[in-house]
Amino acid sequence: MECKLEQNKQNCTCTYKSCSKRGTCCECVAHHRSYGELPGCFFTPEGEKTYDRSIENFIKTYQNK
Repeated sequence: MECKLEQNKQNCTCTYKSCSKRGTCCECVAHHRSYGELPGCFFTPEGEKTYDRSIENFIKTYQNK
């Protein structure tokens, strides 16, 4: 499968701009999954800005909506 890196970077909502995995979604998901986390793009804008990628924070973010 071809990675649309530049298109992915344009649409990426993660505010951690210096991440080496930015735009390479498969690497980003695998990285966060290995730490028991979710990528920033799964979160609301407010939740993403906390940099807390935990599953607990993800659930809390959506329960408070």
